[in-house]
Amino acid sequence: MNTHLLALQLMALQGCLGAFDTLYHHELTEALPGRSTARRELSIHALRALIYSALFIGLSAWSFQGWWALALLLIFTIEIVLTLWDFVVEDRTRLLPATERVTHTVLAMNGGAFIALLAIGTPELFALPTALVWQPHGGLSVFLALAGVGVGLSGLRDAWAARAIGRMQERDAAGAPVRFADTERSFLITGGTGFIGQRLIRALLRDGQRVTVLTRQVKQAAWLFDGRVECVASMALLPSSRRFDVVINLAGARILGWRWSAARRAVLRQSRIGLTSKLVDWIAAAEHKPAMLLSASAIGYYGIQQRGDDTELSEQAGPQAMFMSDLCREWEEAAYAAEAHGVRVACMRFGLVLGTQGALPMMLLPIKLGLGGPLGGGKQWLSWMHVDDLIGGIAHLCRTQGDGNYNFTAPETLSQAEFSRVAASVLRRPFGMPTPGWPMRLVLGEQADLLLEGQRVAPAKLLSRGFTFAYPKLDGALRNLLS
Repeated sequence: MNTHLLALQLMALQGCLGAFDTLYHHELTEALPGRSTARRELSIHALRALIYSALFIGLSAWSFQGWWALALLLIFTIEIVLTLWDFVVEDRTRLLPATERVTHTVLAMNGGAFIALLAIGTPELFALPTALVWQPHGGLSVFLALAGVGVGLSGLRDAWAARAIGRMQERDAAGAPVRFADTERSFLITGGTGFIGQRLIRALLRDGQRVTVLTRQVKQAAWLFDGRVECVASMALLPSSRRFDVVINLAGARILGWRWSAARRAVLRQSRIGLTSKLVDWIAAAEHKPAMLLSASAIGYYGIQQRGDDTELSEQAGPQAMFMSDLCREWEEAAYAAEAHGVRVACMRFGLVLGTQGALPMMLLPIKLGLGGPLGGGKQWLSWMHVDDLIGGIAHLCRTQGDGNYNFTAPETLSQAEFSRVAASVLRRPFGMPTPGWPMRLVLGEQADLLLEGQRVAPAKLLSRGFTFAYPKLDGALRNLLS
């Protein structure tokens, strides 16, 4: 058996598996380049990718003989150490989906196999004169060389993303902290490990506030915030004597995903309405009631706005008879039950939140590829808000003791086509490729309304209470996030 050729074939398989893992997990589903916590993981990925690039290109058509054979073993040893370090960092910073864990396991097994096969021939190669000998393998060599170029570009992409995250963290640290209160207060946060929750908790910590996080992933959350927050897995673990000044409820399963089957709707209701009700039950039994409960909701409360209807929807507009509207209405009703216990309640109806995580990276992907254009006609309204303004808005409500309903959207609303046009301009990409809406309706059913329909929502109450937006215009918001 030609172990060297078999090792090269396994390397080719490694290249295919690695490409799937990078594109599907790291770029699409997990969006690592936009995660503020992924800087170290991306740095490791960049170094490993550049090592793999050299290995793929080098082994594609050359035989490493003499001292080069030992150098190759040393490189493999470094790669194994980096892989183990990567596993540790991943477990400390995020909860990997099942498909990514399976893929990583297969990659580790396959990598161990081809490294072992190459190591078997090392003594024989070491006995030869030191040289890099040209030994091509036809199409396999071409594939490995191309894979080496691809993984090298991926490594440069990860290195650039890690650098960008570092610069953003430095900018955030250098900026003036968001002020939530004049004195130190105790905050209880649900949904703290999500995109918005992470930003909120870091802002609270920079402001010197005490934070407790309700999360199912206690260990990951503790690592995520460097042990600076208290993490609890259940409200039942909090004694009734525990005092919190403010409760901020951000928990909720991701709304975009599988079709809204009966089972999926039950999950969405339980993660929002069910958890909020449990939160209010704990408040009812608490010896020291919090002064405020700020609870997330969404502009889906207003249902959908007919195309051609330019009416701005303030907080006074009513809901519609449809699932996403009912979900938000019941969610808010569960939160307002805390008023019976003397707690001031504010419900925050979030629009599309723009940040380096969340929906924006996926929305920008076709535009980056030069395929941006109107989606489903493009006339549906799109109401958005920069994540920094959202955090600032939460802080504003904490300082001013706001209550009632608040639209968390920017003053500027655009159609979907206008949104894509501005994004294409910022990214310096072409605009105009139309995308029909019927395939989304076929796949997503009623859920497609989130993408194909919209609402023109105005932040009337935030503005009336003196909140100043740092990013009132989309152009400025995107330039900040993409710079």
